[in-house]
Amino acid sequence: MKKETSLLLIRWTKRALGLIAFLVWAYVIMTISRSPAPFIEQAPYCMGSTMLIFALLTALYKGLDHWSLQQ
Repeated sequence: MKKETSLLLIRWTKRALGLIAFLVWAYVIMTISRSPAPFIEQAPYCMGSTMLIFALLTALYKGLDHWSLQQ
């Protein structure tokens, strides 16, 4: 695969991953917020899911950056 093609693929993969992570995060937050529990009980789930989703996104971004530097 050509260098330009692989860098373009990496760039669009990052964008797609960012969009997917945001949509998954929004779905999880909306699902948690529909719970009849008070906010004080929902807060740890909101914070935990946010940290997990965006930690995975960061790890994938770092992996793609490493891959792009090897090109």
